[in-house]
Amino acid sequence: MLRRLAPVAAALALLIPAAAACGSGDDDTAGGGDAGGRTITYWASNQGPSLEKDKEILQPEIDRFTRETGIKVDVEVIGWPDLLNRILAAATSGEGPDVLNIGNTWSPSLQATGAFMPWDEKAFEAIGGKDRFLAGSLSATGAQGKDPVAVPLYSLAYGLYYNKKMFAEAGITAPPTTWEELVAAGKKLTRDGKWGLALEGGNISENAHHAFVLGQQYGGEAFDAAGKAQFDAPGNVAGIKRYLDLMAVDKIVNPSNAEYAANQSLSDFANGKAGMLLWQAAASGLASQGMTEDEYGLAPVPFPASPPAGGKKINSMVAGINLAVFEATEHKDAALSFVRFMTADRTQINLNKTYGSLPSVQSAYSDPAFRTASVKTFQEILANTAAPMPAVPEESQYETLVGTAMKALFADIAGGRTVGEAEVRSRLADATKQVRAGG
Repeated sequence: MLRRLAPVAAALALLIPAAAACGSGDDDTAGGGDAGGRTITYWASNQGPSLEKDKEILQPEIDRFTRETGIKVDVEVIGWPDLLNRILAAATSGEGPDVLNIGNTWSPSLQATGAFMPWDEKAFEAIGGKDRFLAGSLSATGAQGKDPVAVPLYSLAYGLYYNKKMFAEAGITAPPTTWEELVAAGKKLTRDGKWGLALEGGNISENAHHAFVLGQQYGGEAFDAAGKAQFDAPGNVAGIKRYLDLMAVDKIVNPSNAEYAANQSLSDFANGKAGMLLWQAAASGLASQGMTEDEYGLAPVPFPASPPAGGKKINSMVAGINLAVFEATEHKDAALSFVRFMTADRTQINLNKTYGSLPSVQSAYSDPAFRTASVKTFQEILANTAAPMPAVPEESQYETLVGTAMKALFADIAGGRTVGEAEVRSRLADATKQVRAGG
């Protein structure tokens, strides 16, 4: 399994748990020099509607890998609320998997632990070359100026899903392109026990992702040029308030969404309880609940009608899942063979097609499944209006602290308390102080 890791306490002090979120193009075999008959362990992240469904989706691919290489894989699917905690525990104890999925936004923070194999030129050559991967996805694989700590596996972006029938019944002829239009549409949709928009107010990672995007739109930066936390900067406060106001002021979000943290908003949208949804690649989740692709549309996330000074045309983070290898694994050749297999065209097509995510290798887009209007929309977002989360070791603290602050503010709103700019700034100032103090 894994040898004992060197102490990483100093690096882990930069982290606090978040509750969240290869091979050549025509070679579908795993390759590699590792002899058959070995067993490696793999921690997979929850990508589908349930942990059990993920295991069902992954097992045929893993069985194919074993047939081709003789290498067995013990796979465990771990939910997002537990995944980072499990990874950090493995990094400190040395008792962990050989290969694992990580949220791409965690890459710089996990890189600081020193517990993961760096992907230098030689490592990339072993899996078919770095140039196979999408440049945007590679931008979220580690700290700037250093070798990546992981390789892209599934690529994602945020989009605005809308219910075509509910839009038509409300007289809405086109998806909104500005937040002001979204609010107007949401008010028309909020009637007869239905709501304009569903969101996950209790989901820390979802909150942090929207905080980043809206902060960018309103001229904010979570960290200054020197990497110092400034979560309470005016643009960040304004962006987060815009998001909170969808429930607090505009009243197009059901207050019960303050407790949503396990894809309940996806269910509400699929079941016609809400007319819009801000989500990453929802196709498989919607299909699992009986909503067909012709029942909904997809558009880019809106922008402010009048962007403030310094506002950026960003409407998504560079979202996705990366694949990492523990530095201390005793089966590095087998681990590299598995990474090569998971990023080979055939596997990329099979898994991303099933999950509704986007391949991370360019050649996989030759498959017709990735030539649809929805995929084109996501590709354009990733290419033109998406930005990676801050590539600093404290990024996971940003997600945890800001996402938790927003969860508390949503709870206040649902409880009938007033949440204005002062309350938002106060929560973000506390989070900023905690990071600057080293905690």
